[in-house]
Amino acid sequence: MDQHIAEAIGRPDLIRLDDRLVCLRFETMKVVSALAAVRHLLDTGAVRRGDTLLDSSSGIYAYALALACHRHGMRCHIVGSTTVDHTLRTQLAVLGATLEQMEPCSDLKLDQKRRVERIHEILAGHPEYHWMRQYHDDIHYLGYRAIADRIREATGADGLTVVGGVGSGASTGALARYLRAAPAGPADVELVGVQPYGSVTFGAEHVSDPEIIIAGIGSSIPFGNVSHELYDTLHWISFDAALAGSVDLLRRHAVFAGLSTGAGYLAARHERERSPGRTVLFIAPDTGHRYVDTVYARHREAAPIADLAPREVSDRNGLALPWSRMRWNRAPAPAPAMV
Repeated sequence: MDQHIAEAIGRPDLIRLDDRLVCLRFETMKVVSALAAVRHLLDTGAVRRGDTLLDSSSGIYAYALALACHRHGMRCHIVGSTTVDHTLRTQLAVLGATLEQMEPCSDLKLDQKRRVERIHEILAGHPEYHWMRQYHDDIHYLGYRAIADRIREATGADGLTVVGGVGSGASTGALARYLRAAPAGPADVELVGVQPYGSVTFGAEHVSDPEIIIAGIGSSIPFGNVSHELYDTLHWISFDAALAGSVDLLRRHAVFAGLSTGAGYLAARHERERSPGRTVLFIAPDTGHRYVDTVYARHREAAPIADLAPREVSDRNGLALPWSRMRWNRAPAPAPAMV
């Protein structure tokens, strides 16, 4: 029996959607990394019960950290993106977390930069606060070890392709690292990262999406937790294509998930068709509830996914909307993404 709701929320479902297509579905994925990170900090004496944990978030991590703080008797202070909605604001308030939300801003790159600046201002006034640094501290990898073990047990892991939004790098990077280090020896695990256009992480900052940078899977600043050398292939997917993927996933498989899941689903279907002998698992990090108005209400606009295919490029100069694919071949970070 779980001792706290956070433990139940962080436990994913493994759903076989098709012969070689598996969905790793979370209610709120980052609860996994936040719980393990806070527990590790307490166990090592880096923080004590009652201390204040601080971080920046576009939404999912804010809720995850608030739950982890509630579980372990900590205080929580979040500098939130403009994308934090009314439902999340209300939950954070009831959970006792402090939320400072950035003023409305049409430029999510500027929003991210302002949040980091505000973090430094808070730390200057409260040096006793602990900055969780979800984008840079690899303690956020720890929670995915148990999930990797579960995937290995269910799929066998060898001949497995893992697909997911890159974001802070913790989820996809950790799963690939733990899955490849199988007890019986190195496993054949390919890692496919999904990025929005405009993200600096893998060098797409020169191509903008007129709709939006998909919050949570891209970045306008370098992230220390992204281990570029773990990734075999990259897909850059636009808002419109991700919308089509999200709608098809719900219509075809009844999985109601967020926008980054729609992008991952598109990439995973493509990778499955390219590699007939491999099982492809894609990550669904959250539910679709906060995307009802921006994505699902527009379901009639969604293009049939059979009409969508990636543009194959050999270097980042060839990137173009709505969807591009490139072999990364476990190369190091491009210069703008280096921390």
